[in-house]
Amino acid sequence: MATLTRWDPFGEMQRLTDQLFRTWAPDERRAFAPAVDIYEDEDAIVVKAELAGVKPEDVNISVENNVLTISGERKLERSEEREGYHRIESTYGVFTRSFALPESLRTDEVEAEMNEGILTVRIPKKPEVAPKRIQVKGHGEAPRQVAAPKQGEAKEIKEAKEPETSKAESAQSAEPSRTK
Repeated sequence: MATLTRWDPFGEMQRLTDQLFRTWAPDERRAFAPAVDIYEDEDAIVVKAELAGVKPEDVNISVENNVLTISGERKLERSEEREGYHRIESTYGVFTRSFALPESLRTDEVEAEMNEGILTVRIPKKPEVAPKRIQVKGHGEAPRQVAAPKQGEAKEIKEAKEPETSKAESAQSAEPSRTK
């Protein structure tokens, strides 16, 4: 009994391209580039890289000009040819991955750990600067205070309360004094 499969033209094109290049350069291997997940939590940005088979001493992490660079080498355990191998698909070699970081991080406090083939790099965020309050004055008006919004809150304008005065006193203070 035959099974019917859907034809994937892009998959077929990739297979033919791989086959063509294997014919010309059979000993060339694909470069190793670890898969990376990057996410942000409340107080840091976290980068996780899949580095199965890479020893922690073979990994270098640096931050320069707000660019995080993870580099290293995945070494082939056995370099001798053996008759028992029919196919080797594991990639190995030198790798480098670089990521631009925002200015809001403390790049001098980067932490990294390797656990079960997963490298976790944690870059803490800088503490948020408290918004500055600015007094807004208009011509002939009492000053108003504008509060800068906190993160996640709607903007709000608060007016400074004037001392209670009678309407007559307000009208006299608003008119320029006339002297003869």
